[in-house]
Amino acid sequence: MNKQNRSKEMLFETEYIRFIRDSLSGRRLQPNGKRISKGTVANYRFTLSLLQRFSNEKQFYLRLKTSKWLNSREQRAEHNYWKNFYRRFTNWLYDECGCFDNYVGQNLKNIRSFFNYMNKERTIPVGGFYKLFYVPKEEIAIFPLHPEELNFLIYDKDFENSLKPRMKEVKDFFVFGCTVALRFSDLSRLRKKNIRLVGNQYYLAVKSIKTSTDSLIKLPGYAVEIIHKYKKHKKQLLPHFNLTNINKYIKRLLEEAGFVQPILITRNRRGIPVPVKGDKNRFCDVGSTHTMRRTAITTMLSLGMPEQVVRKISGHAPNSKEFYRYVSWSQGYQDQETEKVFEKLESKKLLPA
Repeated sequence: MNKQNRSKEMLFETEYIRFIRDSLSGRRLQPNGKRISKGTVANYRFTLSLLQRFSNEKQFYLRLKTSKWLNSREQRAEHNYWKNFYRRFTNWLYDECGCFDNYVGQNLKNIRSFFNYMNKERTIPVGGFYKLFYVPKEEIAIFPLHPEELNFLIYDKDFENSLKPRMKEVKDFFVFGCTVALRFSDLSRLRKKNIRLVGNQYYLAVKSIKTSTDSLIKLPGYAVEIIHKYKKHKKQLLPHFNLTNINKYIKRLLEEAGFVQPILITRNRRGIPVPVKGDKNRFCDVGSTHTMRRTAITTMLSLGMPEQVVRKISGHAPNSKEFYRYVSWSQGYQDQETEKVFEKLESKKLLPA
């Protein structure tokens, strides 16, 4: 193959579509040899859709060039092309689409993965210009339930009796999720075979879809009552919900429970915290399936369970930055309880003889 053919232009879209196809088929794998998840492939598709919109709206022609045969002048031109792309694409996402750092960062991360695929897996040298793409990140605020609020959902029978049948199922699903710290994808797959009975004690045995981590979780009495309530289901352990509906139901459940205290929501844009405007600024409005896992982890930590035990249940890695965000949040609750103890101590004055 001569130099002219080897340095020809390639359509970015065509090669990116092949990247998606290879990721979905299993031809492209994770570094550990596992298949790329369908959720990740869906994110790749969404990034492609964004790039197509950007290209059409801004009349930015997206192409690739093999860099191996470019001279120094052409290398500089290619460097400037991708530098210009990064600036215009991120400006479009931030200024015209109103996106925040995590969203922008996720799409840039997908584009970097595509360039790695071209260079390393397809062995087509399209250059390392993508390394110029800074991937912004932000820590999204954690909004779990306090232990007192979870206690209310579990044990307040007057509240439970006030709910309609479908909302009672939502409460049961939510409370169970707030107990076992599983992701929604794992909760939805629970079957009766996931229950292990040792003597009179019930355990939940499950392997995480995302991390392939095995967990064996001892179930409290109220969680056992929940699974007994749905024995009529042939295989499923809990009521069935799709993701969109359960998120709507959880918001309604928390609203009916009276968890409507105002909250301040901020998101980062170019590293600067920006208040999220809108009428949905109550605690119940940020409720979702993520609330279950976050509540379970922070409840365990807040009430004194050792970190290594919580990590074993939740499936987090030993040095997980995400896990230590939960530790920091639960410390605030522990500090409040500590203050109560010292306030009581202050009142214990020695009475005169």
